[in-house]
Amino acid sequence: MNSANAQGASKPSVDYSPIRAVPAQARTAVTMAYEARNRRAWEELPGYGQIAKDDHELGAYPMFWYWRQQLQDSRLPIDYSGVQQFIKRHPNSYVAERLTADLQMASARRGDFNQVKEFGLSRLNASAPKCAYYQAQAATSVKVDKNEALKTFQANPNCWDMLRTLRNAGQIGFADLQGLMRDAVEYDNKGNARQFAGLVFDAGQMRDYDAIIANPSGWLASQSGAASSPAQAELRAIAFSRLARQDRDMGIGVLQSRGAELLTPQNLQWAYTQFGLIAVLNLEDRSDAWYRQGKAVPLSDYNAAWRVRAALRQPKIDWSWVKQTIAYMNAEQQAETAWVYWLARADEALGHKQQAQQGYQKIEHELDFYGLLAQEHLHGKIRAVKAAAPVTSSELNHIKQNMGLQRAVALFRLGWRPEAVAEWGHAIRGLNDRDLMAAAAWAEQEHIYDRVINTSSLTRNEISYAQRYLAPFEGRVGQQARSVGVDPAWVYGLIRQESRFVPVARSSVGASGLMQLMPGTARLVANKIGMSGFSPSTVNDFEVNTILGTNYLKMTMDDLAGSEVLATAGYNAGPNRAKRWRSSLSQPMEGAIFAETIPFTETRLYVKHVLSNAVWYQMHFSKGQPQSLMRRLGSISPW
Repeated sequence: MNSANAQGASKPSVDYSPIRAVPAQARTAVTMAYEARNRRAWEELPGYGQIAKDDHELGAYPMFWYWRQQLQDSRLPIDYSGVQQFIKRHPNSYVAERLTADLQMASARRGDFNQVKEFGLSRLNASAPKCAYYQAQAATSVKVDKNEALKTFQANPNCWDMLRTLRNAGQIGFADLQGLMRDAVEYDNKGNARQFAGLVFDAGQMRDYDAIIANPSGWLASQSGAASSPAQAELRAIAFSRLARQDRDMGIGVLQSRGAELLTPQNLQWAYTQFGLIAVLNLEDRSDAWYRQGKAVPLSDYNAAWRVRAALRQPKIDWSWVKQTIAYMNAEQQAETAWVYWLARADEALGHKQQAQQGYQKIEHELDFYGLLAQEHLHGKIRAVKAAAPVTSSELNHIKQNMGLQRAVALFRLGWRPEAVAEWGHAIRGLNDRDLMAAAAWAEQEHIYDRVINTSSLTRNEISYAQRYLAPFEGRVGQQARSVGVDPAWVYGLIRQESRFVPVARSSVGASGLMQLMPGTARLVANKIGMSGFSPSTVNDFEVNTILGTNYLKMTMDDLAGSEVLATAGYNAGPNRAKRWRSSLSQPMEGAIFAETIPFTETRLYVKHVLSNAVWYQMHFSKGQPQSLMRRLGSISPW
């Protein structure tokens, strides 16, 4: 989604028209088409599409579903005329933009690159159609902006095809692909790493690559002397990276004894950072020494971040080295609030008071974890910026004429969330701050709480705390939290992160309800508290979910020495993992550093979001009196 147009008039992507009634017969045809789509009865859709035409909100959907299926089925020829007529009949709409992207992707897969180029670069917030466009350019001898193309890449068929076409056209080479391949190796994404390797190495080198993945130490034992080519040099670097993952105790000995013989000086430094990365992800203090061996070697953003975290985890922090590791990052990464904050902390620890103040001031207006901490360093407390004026009835009436939002609301009312969320995202693109807040206000009227939060969070200059930190069900959730002895603001911060207050939310791993409980966890807690009449089918029920969720949070906190940091981590990743992370400490650690160095990316972000959310909810519940985030984070002890 494009950033909001924060100042001046909105530049919406959709048309505006007053809300008007929809003919019942036409809407019924849409719902019948939805059922037919779910049955994969594609042949029924054109008939329903004819009847649905009078539904000015959702009447396009039967034929939208029909044409999407036609384009996605590679066995069928593309009816360009039919698809393009549909697109022309529905200008400035999500369905037209989505179908255009689908047409581009399908055309690229069939090699019809002129058709792909006809529509230009997709505005859809998706990589695949953009990759199809860049592929079409390269396939027709048009010079591609390779930096934009590589930035667009995600691991999907169209993007892999784009890379292959760019490589075959000579528009990208080894130097362009090396970083992507190394990123995949570092993430231990074997599938993606092998695909990148196939773009870089020839058939013989791929046999070496496969041997390295299977047995890096055995392959390295067959090597001697300096590498004879850049490809062999890269294979050796990858072999040491794999060795770090398979047996870092043995592998570091091989690196120390043979690294200088087998690797270029820069690859030797990079190899040491691979051992540093695996060590710090296992919360080993020795990681920092290995990172220091890497010196200023360029690293992926992921590894560069962990180089800083390894320095922060040391029993005695060398703040000069922390500052140096941040300086090694690229400029874009250094500008992230996390690293602005830790650089300011380093300056403060080193006695560079003015530089520290300037660093904190850069981010004190951010509402995130680091912005709140920066405020406390600057002012000794958290201070909210002035809240935006409430949405007026005139602003609300105006936004209700946004036809994209009308479609989205109609879809939400039918319970068709995937379609509704896509329509909503398209409809708010280009809106200014006041219109975004008005859209959020309409969502609140409709009890679409996730859209309230997500939409209002896009504003740049005007901030509605009441929308961003929405507190539906306030009395009921707060009462339940207090009844089991947990802070209601903390519970709200957790629910905001878990489900955005969508009671029917279900995660990809099976967690469900407001507090995203796994079936096994729900059953365990229900048994422990003696809940009568519990069954898995009731987990999404408001009362059942909040009773079980708050009790589980309390149990987790009690099991983890009353620490909200550890309990939040345990709620997300499991209490046993939180215990293992705590047991890795040799002495008490500042809560902010512990949170920063949680090895699971999802859990690390989760903890920071939940606890910063809790600060804002505490401010809401106490009528403007914020609680200290530093105090909430506290200190984490290994004992």
